[in-house]
Amino acid sequence: MPLIEGVAVKELSFIPDERGRLVEILRRDDPIFEKFGQVYLTTAYPGIIKAWHYHLIQADYFAVLRGMAKIVLYDGRENSATPGLLNEFFAGEYRPLLIRIPPLVFHGFKALGEREVLLINCPTEPYNRENPDEYRLPPDSKKIPYVW
Repeated sequence: MPLIEGVAVKELSFIPDERGRLVEILRRDDPIFEKFGQVYLTTAYPGIIKAWHYHLIQADYFAVLRGMAKIVLYDGRENSATPGLLNEFFAGEYRPLLIRIPPLVFHGFKALGEREVLLINCPTEPYNRENPDEYRLPPDSKKIPYVW
């Protein structure tokens, strides 16, 4: 699948031992790393869609820690090398990925299966409560050619 301009994907690997598992999600020496803003966890119950939104400044780094999610990106940027391109990723316990989502790219996810999805985000900027860098459209927006 051709990736939207600015999107990057890192396959994650679990390192198991007799005590459990460890997975490195994002390191400052990773080629995918830009800068650190904060880390937060968001969850979604089975079948729930959290979409669409984008940011003007921050890039997001999504990794699903529990469950499976369909993560969808849409390039609505007119001056991009990939305008109108959609990327769809199935990520989570059975396919651990880190997905870098650049500014101005619409994104969202749907919780698949019968478990609550736990998704960690390591955005490049801390959340600004007084002036949030977050812009939203509903999941069924006609501006994005995608049906969840």
